[in-house]
Amino acid sequence: MKKIRVALSAVLTLFFITGLLVVGQAATMKIAMVTDVGGVNDQSFNQSAWEGLKRAEKDFGIKVAYKESKQDADYAPNMETLTDAGYDLIWGIGFLMGDAIKETAEINPDQKYAIIDFSYGDETPQNVACAVFQEEEPSFLVGYIAGKMTKSNKVGFVGGIKFPLIEKFEYGFMAGVKLANPDAEVLRQYAESFTDAAKGKAITNNMYQQGADIVFHASGGVGDGVIEAAKEKGKWAIGVDKDQNFLAPDNVLTSAMKRVDNAIYDIGKRLIAGEFAGGETVVYNLKNDGVGIAPTSDKHVPAKILIEVDDLVAKIKAGEIVVPATKEAFDKF
Repeated sequence: MKKIRVALSAVLTLFFITGLLVVGQAATMKIAMVTDVGGVNDQSFNQSAWEGLKRAEKDFGIKVAYKESKQDADYAPNMETLTDAGYDLIWGIGFLMGDAIKETAEINPDQKYAIIDFSYGDETPQNVACAVFQEEEPSFLVGYIAGKMTKSNKVGFVGGIKFPLIEKFEYGFMAGVKLANPDAEVLRQYAESFTDAAKGKAITNNMYQQGADIVFHASGGVGDGVIEAAKEKGKWAIGVDKDQNFLAPDNVLTSAMKRVDNAIYDIGKRLIAGEFAGGETVVYNLKNDGVGIAPTSDKHVPAKILIEVDDLVAKIKAGEIVVPATKEAFDKF
């Protein structure tokens, strides 16, 4: 009996020490991010990323930090600064940092990096994890809502810079509108910026003048102008990335949420567990809660339409609906 007690005591001591080591590792772990040009308080993409890091800090006891980029030329120097500071993982928030991260990762093979919205495919360095999203899925859902709720049979889409990534929002939205209301017209324009709120406001006002009564944006800080226009004109706007209803509670109908925060948190959790997704591309979609529509949607969207949206979510998850992400796919939809 004494031997059993001694053995049990030894096992408990081992568990205790192991637990302390794990806690100690988490407590000393440091994760940082480099923002895109929108900055950490863009109320959209970068802010969502920072919220994910702050949640990881709270839950895992890690240390977090960020460096803001004011222009594209800041990406590489910011990466170098954080690399020199000894962070365990450094994030690049946005596909525009693709080149900067790959170059830095190849120079520093022992440093771990991760990037949002970019995949290097078969050429992904083993010290880089990539997180991408199926943005067309939540865009499809808010497009369906817009198609059902438009009274003018005319809605709008404002994009930031015209890249395949933003086109996923565009064509997903158009497909949702088409399914809900084949007679509805979708006005479309790109701002060729992710920061020019004044341009976003001007484009949106023009769409309202043309008869649109709902405008969806996928444009970062440009979207602040989209939402401001909706507020001033008493029209509807649809937000992106985060639940943007707080920006104009009476005028943001819903938001196509891209859970950058969940991706940041998930890959950080994997790192802490010793399962860093280096050399891999992790895809976030409706199936793994990587995208969705805003929880505040029930403020303005009728319950009947939200039930129909839930049915669409189930069909997308089951593969019964494949949402188009390109013009070619949309044309066949």
